[in-house]
Parts: sequence; C-alpha cells; structure tokens
Amino acid sequence: MATFTVVVADPESGTTHQLSAEEQDANRFAGKEIGDEVPGSAVGLDGYTLEITGGSDDAGRPMREDVAGPNLKEVLMREEGVGYKPARDGQRKRVTVRGREVSDAVAQINAKITERGDESVAELLGLETEADGDDAEAEA
Repeated sequence: MATFTVVVADPESGTTHQLSAEEQDANRFAGKEIGDEVPGSAVGLDGYTLEITGGSDDAGRPMREDVAGPNLKEVLMREEGVGYKPARDGQRKRVTVRGREVSDAVAQINAKITERGDESVAELLGLETEADGDDAEAEA
C-alpha cells in the first residue's frame, strides 16, 4: 500500500502543514492528477477540499503538469520551471521529471485548500487549544 506525505498549504493564513496519508486514505490520491480535487478527510481535514498542486518522488524528481501519466520522462528544458533553473539566457538541459499522475512512486504530494469546512485547520489538527492562548497572553 502507498503512503504519502501531504504538504497542505492554507492560502488564507499563509501556513503549511505536513500530514500523512496511509492505506485507505492514500488510495484517495492514487490515480489523481495535478489540478484534481481530493476530500480533505483523507488527511484529517473533515469538510475541507484540497487541490493537488504538485509533488515529488523519493529521489526528489518533481511532478510536472505538462508530462502525461505517472512515469519518468526526460524533458529538454529551455526556460525556468518546475525542476530547472538556467544559469544564463539560452541555456538548455535535459531533466528527468515525473508525470502529472499520482502513483505509488510519489513520496510527497503538495496540495492547497480550495474549500473550507466549519472548523479551523488548527482545531482539526489539534494545534490550537485554549491553554495555548492563555500562555501567550501571560508571556506578553
């Protein structure tokens, strides 16, 4: 079974959270492509909807939206983009990247929140408690 590290970005607050999806929850990501939406309950964010924005495999090869399928492909890169930053104008390089489809070979998935639920992300992940707020006020 697949296990993914899912990095969830919250555009509203500007924070990110590293979560894991294992077994049945990981199956919700399998076969999806960059740009597809997944229910947030797969990573413990009930009521939220996540959009897959990218990812990488164990070797650090990035997923690219313009490469079809889940397999590796060597792409001749001419401009700055995911997986390549040229040192000078006109420089080209052949780079191995992974396709836009999520498979077992993908280790990390990047996603962003597109639809929000009733509770905050911090409450669902157990990061926010009333005691934390009291300690912060006492230190100030």
